[in-house]
Amino acid sequence: MTRKMVLVDTSLCTGCKACSVACKEWNELPAEKTKLITSYQTQNAFTTKTWTYMTFFEKYEDQKMNWLMRKAQCFHCADPACMKACSSNAITKTESGYVVFDHDKCIGCGYCVENCPFGVPKVDPVLKKSFKCTGCIDRVENNLLPACVHTCQPGALQFGERDVLLATAKIRLTEVQKTHPKAQLYGENIMGGTTYMYLLLDSPDVYGLPLNPTIPLSLTLWKDVIRPVGGAAVGGAAAAVVLGVFVNLFRGNYRSNQSSDSSNSESKKGGKD
Repeated sequence: MTRKMVLVDTSLCTGCKACSVACKEWNELPAEKTKLITSYQTQNAFTTKTWTYMTFFEKYEDQKMNWLMRKAQCFHCADPACMKACSSNAITKTESGYVVFDHDKCIGCGYCVENCPFGVPKVDPVLKKSFKCTGCIDRVENNLLPACVHTCQPGALQFGERDVLLATAKIRLTEVQKTHPKAQLYGENIMGGTTYMYLLLDSPDVYGLPLNPTIPLSLTLWKDVIRPVGGAAVGGAAAAVVLGVFVNLFRGNYRSNQSSDSSNSESKKGGKD
């Protein structure tokens, strides 16, 4: 199966929340008590029982109010931090591009929660299992649209092969930029390229998204540098990393002191003159 993609065109979104309802229905997720947070937003974070929700941002600029709405869910990254962090090999990536959890292997360690740059996975404290959007992989692998895409009436959600849909997204972006110059695509390259890609009307941070999400450096060091060394050598590798940090700090302090001494010397010369 070729890699798939869902394009979330926020310029067409009406904020109806049908996508969230469809997700609940298909995955048999129970309703949760919510409260008004801002505008029409009643949810501000994922839970083990809410895998997608709508965000609403009101931006006032040039005496006009822009209503910016976004469907939030797992991005299904090509280079997922959650999979890299998983301690029990419970997270895998399908050929179609979806990042899925195997709850038979999940031990609820929470490393995926700590390392996801988008704050997506959540651990159920009772079940000791981590949950997030599945991308409706069970539907996709049976030639059905993801539930959220299937229910979207204004056509803000499109599903298809990534290469084809990416080309469509770029054409659409050119059209949208005529009325929204700050419009941009979010997800083409970040985290290796995401399966859920957004056409945003403004900068990502306006929508509450990180400008440059990355895998945490501490995770990369542990997984790619320290851990592979293994056994007794771990202590040496760790020491080398720590030493490197202190060497850089020392160099920084040394340069700072040199600069300070130079300034003081010039000041004294000026005083003598």
